[in-house]
Amino acid sequence: MSEVLFYHMTQTRLEQTLPGLLERSLERGWRVVVQTTSNERRDALDAHLWTYRDESFLPHAAQGGSDAPDQQPIWITCEDDNPNGAHVRFLVDGAVHDDLASYTRAIYMFDGHDEQAVQGARARWKAEKEAGHDITYWQQDDEGRWQKKA
Repeated sequence: MSEVLFYHMTQTRLEQTLPGLLERSLERGWRVVVQTTSNERRDALDAHLWTYRDESFLPHAAQGGSDAPDQQPIWITCEDDNPNGAHVRFLVDGAVHDDLASYTRAIYMFDGHDEQAVQGARARWKAEKEAGHDITYWQQDDEGRWQKKA
C-alpha cells in the first residue's frame, strides 16, 4: 500500500507551498506527477513553476506541451496519466486518482479556507483509509509550519 498524506493549507496558498515540496521530492530522487482538475489550472501551475523564485529551477513539463514526458522529473497533468514513471503523485484543487497503489507516496493538498475542498479531503481520507493506505494528516500552524495531526 501507499503512504498517503493530506496537507491542510491554512496559512499559505498552493502556489506558495507546492514548489518547496516539489524541490524536496527532487532532492530525494523522486519523479513526480502533479494532477489538477482543469487545463487552465494545469497551465497556470506550469507557468508558475518557471517563475516562482528567481534563484530556483524546477525541471518540469505539462501535458499538452512539446516536451517528452518521460524525460521530465515533474509532470503536470489533469489526467490519470503517469508518463514519467513517477512514484509520487500530488493531487491538488480537488483532483482524485482511484488507484494510488502503484505510488510510493500520494499527497492531497487542500485549502482549509474552502469548505468544499475540506469536505472533498474528508471524503478522500475515508476512501484511502478503506483502501488500506498508510494515511497521515498535516496542518499548518499559525507560522505556516507543518504539524502532524493524525
